[in-house]
Amino acid sequence: MDEVCFLEGDVHSVIFQNAENGYTVLRLVTDAGELHTVVGCIPCVAPGEHLAVNGVWETHPQHGQQLKALELERRLPEDVDEIFNYLSSGVCRGVGPATARAIVDRFGAQTLDVLEQMPERLTCLRGVTDRKAQQIGESFRQQMGLRRLMAFLAQYELPPSLALSLRRLYGDAALDAVRANPYLLAADACGVPFSAADEIAMSLGVSADSDERLQAAVLFELSHNEGNGHVFLPREKLSAATAQLLGCGAEPVEKALDDLVERHAVVQEQVANVTACYLRRLWEAEAGACMRLRALLAAPPDQSQQAERVIADIEREQGITYAGQQRQAVALAARTGVLILTGGPGTGKTTTVRGIVALFQRMGLDVALAAPTGRAAKRMSELSGGLEAQTLHRLLGVTWNENTREASFTKCEKEPLEADAVIVDEMSMVDVSLFAALLRALRPGTRLVLVGDADQLPSVGAGNVFSDLIRSKRVETVFLREVFRQAEQSAIIRSAHAVNLGQPPRFVNDQNDFFFLCRRSAERAVSTVVELCRTRLPEKMGVPAGQIQVLSPTRRGESGTENLNRMLQAALNPPAPDKRQRQWGEKIFREGDRIMQTRNDYDVVWERPDGSVGTGFFNGDVGRIVEIDPSGEWLAVEFDDRSATYTADQLSEIDLAYAMTVHKSQGSEYRAVILVAEPCAPSLMVRGVLYTALTRARELLIVVGDDSAVTAMAENDRRQRRYSGLKWRLCRED
Repeated sequence: MDEVCFLEGDVHSVIFQNAENGYTVLRLVTDAGELHTVVGCIPCVAPGEHLAVNGVWETHPQHGQQLKALELERRLPEDVDEIFNYLSSGVCRGVGPATARAIVDRFGAQTLDVLEQMPERLTCLRGVTDRKAQQIGESFRQQMGLRRLMAFLAQYELPPSLALSLRRLYGDAALDAVRANPYLLAADACGVPFSAADEIAMSLGVSADSDERLQAAVLFELSHNEGNGHVFLPREKLSAATAQLLGCGAEPVEKALDDLVERHAVVQEQVANVTACYLRRLWEAEAGACMRLRALLAAPPDQSQQAERVIADIEREQGITYAGQQRQAVALAARTGVLILTGGPGTGKTTTVRGIVALFQRMGLDVALAAPTGRAAKRMSELSGGLEAQTLHRLLGVTWNENTREASFTKCEKEPLEADAVIVDEMSMVDVSLFAALLRALRPGTRLVLVGDADQLPSVGAGNVFSDLIRSKRVETVFLREVFRQAEQSAIIRSAHAVNLGQPPRFVNDQNDFFFLCRRSAERAVSTVVELCRTRLPEKMGVPAGQIQVLSPTRRGESGTENLNRMLQAALNPPAPDKRQRQWGEKIFREGDRIMQTRNDYDVVWERPDGSVGTGFFNGDVGRIVEIDPSGEWLAVEFDDRSATYTADQLSEIDLAYAMTVHKSQGSEYRAVILVAEPCAPSLMVRGVLYTALTRARELLIVVGDDSAVTAMAENDRRQRRYSGLKWRLCRED
């Protein structure tokens, strides 16, 4: 890491400032008269302010040497000339140079106090009405509120950018909101560790045994474990984890939990033999999904006898003959309201889905196709005969609810989807909240077909929906188990099925599409991966680097995606005089880089080449940086057929994507995959991770790493238990 340097002086001029994200380029003059460029998140800064900056020096391709601010202290101007320079810069709406001169001449060193506390006194000046005085005062108070919020956060070594996030969430009352409840900082929207929020709360006088602290810790544990896939936690586990978090006994935690249950923030219910504790929204999602699914299952079956004739017509038109299980699936789709279709690679899921689509169209049904990710939806469109598929979020009309600060959907009971049949692919990726939202948007009698591979990794979000539905045995399910002859010729597919049975792939290189390169040290493995991407595959096998995806089970360590991305970026997209770049933390984003969205952002505006526009990019979307603004304030990114502009404060939402974790690759398929298989965390050395990685490759798969690690993964079928009540709800008798 670069050495941190210190610089102190007065703001001479502001070259650039983005009001939305606070990104600023300014010139700072030191007491010695030296002029330096400083960049960073410095909202509302203006000439005349005094800054003390800790930062690192970096060289900008166009603007030369500049200090990137990591932390800073700010002091408002104090003498009359500084105050005039500050106000005349336009920092306060409604105050230009002439008005600034009149205000300073009248109030002198007391000017800033008057603006904030007594703006009505401005009416003594010529041309300043009561209304204008109040507008000036309100503008100045807003700035002071943001400055005080930043100063408050700086006491706890929290970044200035957090102040902007808080202001977007809570408006001008952000500081009051944080003071009233510091634990809101630990929510997902802010991302501050609970320990940091707890430190702030304790410094503000919150007692260690207060109800506020105890209840916040319980809610944090439930929210944190939602990120681990749990829809609920058993009461005894929740209490124990919370007591450990706070370093207290179980009794006060139990009381806090009872209070949360009483005010309905937590729902407690007996699920099988477990006393389950849910965040209310997850309980509503699970219970609501079960209720609506039961209603779809209760719809009377279609007794039409025409299905077999229609299937025969489809076979004739498409020039195929369905295998027994495929025919069974298409016939069941004609008769039942809800159908599950599952199978591994090469078992004919795509052919079967195409047949179901043709069948529904013959029946006069309006069919909607959807998948959890953009890439999966695009592939579904290509393989279904041209019928457009959408992401589930887009199909349901995702919006951001400012009141609840959560995503919501325009399609629901009041405004349902107009489709008569909905087919969802890659169902293993769908969590309980998204599944509940889908079911809320279906009209009574809508046919629903759920397609996926039950042996892949479960959803990133809470729940184990696809597996729970299959194991409940309440939904008609067709298992495609026959691997077709053409698919059997693929070593990728043979290896995936072998792994699914607990057998390692064959470590031989006499196969056309699957190769293993033994590298028992992480350093050698990474070096080999770089060489494969840079020269060997492009030059010897005709696979461009842009069509190769490197996967690793882990982010951390020498063979993790963080290090792989640094090495691959240096090899495939090195710095050059004609390439702009932007540093964000320890990452560098460069024009030409492959990047990935790492969290859902419902507000990013995108545009297609045909001029159509929309909003929202989602976790796992992959694109390429095509341009970086000379000031580094924005990046232009292309995602397949959509383009968007990312501002500096959104850089925390993207990551380099030359390499990605196996979990992030779910729902996508790549022409060539290189899997780095070195020993890593035990929770990742499992069969599901290996199987999912192998099934991402369409034409070429290369495993680079330790053969013993691959064998260990194939043999380890341990699956992390997820606490979910969906199966129990579907199976219980009311």
